[in-house]
Amino acid sequence: MTNAIFSFGDSDALGVVRAVDTASVVVGVDNLELLRKMQVNRLVVLQSSKAGQHLIGIVQRIVRDAPTAKEVEQEEETGEAQIAERNTVKVTLIGTFIERDGTKENLFRRTLESVPEIDANCFPLEGDVLTRFMRVVSHQADSAAPRLSLGTYALDHHAEAYLNANRFFQRHAAIVGSTGSGKSWTTARLVEQIAELPNGNAILFDIHGEYGTLKGDGIRHFRVAGTSDLESGKGLSDGVLYLPYWLLAYDDMVAMLVDRDDNNAPNQAMLMSRAVVAAKRKYLEEGGHKDILANFTIDSPVPYDLVAVHDEIDAKNVEMVPGARTGSEKQGDFFGKLSRLVARMENRISDRKLGFMFQAPEETGEFGWLERLAKQLMAGTRDQEDSKGGVKIIDFSEVPSDVLPLIVSRIASVMFSVSQWTRSGERHPIALLCDEAHLYIPERGTSTGILASALGTFHRIAKEGRKYGVGIVVISQRPSEVSRTVLSQCNNFVALRLTNAEDQGVVQRMLPDNLGGLAGLLPILDTGEALIVGDACLLPARIRIAEPKSKPDSGTVDFWDEWSAEDAKETIASAVQAWRKQST
Repeated sequence: MTNAIFSFGDSDALGVVRAVDTASVVVGVDNLELLRKMQVNRLVVLQSSKAGQHLIGIVQRIVRDAPTAKEVEQEEETGEAQIAERNTVKVTLIGTFIERDGTKENLFRRTLESVPEIDANCFPLEGDVLTRFMRVVSHQADSAAPRLSLGTYALDHHAEAYLNANRFFQRHAAIVGSTGSGKSWTTARLVEQIAELPNGNAILFDIHGEYGTLKGDGIRHFRVAGTSDLESGKGLSDGVLYLPYWLLAYDDMVAMLVDRDDNNAPNQAMLMSRAVVAAKRKYLEEGGHKDILANFTIDSPVPYDLVAVHDEIDAKNVEMVPGARTGSEKQGDFFGKLSRLVARMENRISDRKLGFMFQAPEETGEFGWLERLAKQLMAGTRDQEDSKGGVKIIDFSEVPSDVLPLIVSRIASVMFSVSQWTRSGERHPIALLCDEAHLYIPERGTSTGILASALGTFHRIAKEGRKYGVGIVVISQRPSEVSRTVLSQCNNFVALRLTNAEDQGVVQRMLPDNLGGLAGLLPILDTGEALIVGDACLLPARIRIAEPKSKPDSGTVDFWDEWSAEDAKETIASAVQAWRKQST
């Protein structure tokens, strides 16, 4: 005996099948009241020609055909019986529900193993029955297990919308929507659910500092150090994050310090490479790290003295070597060719806006600092020293925009590298939530320098992250401006209102051919409504996002109300002062 979730009676039927095509049926509805209750995109259940199976369909079109004027006139002339209305509903078949297959019960498959017969009943899928069905679809039938639920179905607010959480993070996801559509709200809802898990583990890249209001034992906040933090003595234990220059890969350092338009750029990159390797070797030798000395490379995360590297390159830039005649001197091979590199290094080192990289406290130069950083950012709730804060929110609001892609991608790269070098049986999966992704994962095929380096990092994580337990959730208001390589690896979309045709096209390409019409919903979705498509939800679903416990600080300013207020806000003086100090 199966625990079947469908137990309809004939009196529950909306109507009966009148016509059958390959993947669509026409249902006749004689009851006008039932016809009025029907809605486009609502799910329905049809009796199958096979026992133990039901066919699932989605309403595509509703038609009420009243008798035409000519038919009414003919009826009056001939005295024939009244011509009945022909009320029909077109349904597209999208899958088969199977009550039992071997030892398995209640399965849903995106295939059509049969078609309904003429006069087969059609039933609405709503309420508790819809909730139970969607649990089956999302493989969450076990009510005792923690479930991922972003909200309720828009057409039936009593039915909770469940997602397959494993597939959502394993196969990457994207949360997209125009400004004011509810992206931040959706992200906050997702973060809170991860934070409630016993051993949740995720990092949210908070580009504008809007998620600082999210609270709870499962959430920990970090902030990339600003100019006001450089002399404060605060560090990792205080939630102030530094990213010392020695964590940058060689390509990143070249992108930051070498002007590629300079004719001497190849020589500058080569000499910097030699100087950095020598500085890292010196650090390892002085620290007695013989086991690393034999195998380290220029990209190995080993601290070194950048000032010493600068001095060595500067010496080469003014070096004089013995000439052909005894006692004479001539300019060295690199005399004057490294001036631009030396100047750029000096500017970067002294720039307080980049103090979190080049003016980091001494503790960041300790050999064990990287391990402490990785534990703070990558450990799940149980592995944290205080068993709190599995979700880490990193505030990048004070990072200069020109280096933002590099800084975000470097942190992501550290997370990926640590996961990659962890033994497979010991990895604890982590999700990277990339807010405002279009700023640092853009769709620019000819990107060079800092942007190219950032793109390379996220491309690799998108392609290979699943194997190492690293998932990506791309969050953006312009999906068409996000790297197609990354989006192509996102097999789940939470699409809120999108008004731009190019952005709508990104989501439409995710839809099955017979459900392409759902893309028409994107520009008319209400604030907080989303269309969910992908592996985490076998059936595309329109849901209303549930309200998060803590609201992100991303509310839209009410222009007219503020202009109508009697009291003025004295904020300009403090804003100018913060601008000058480069710190909020």
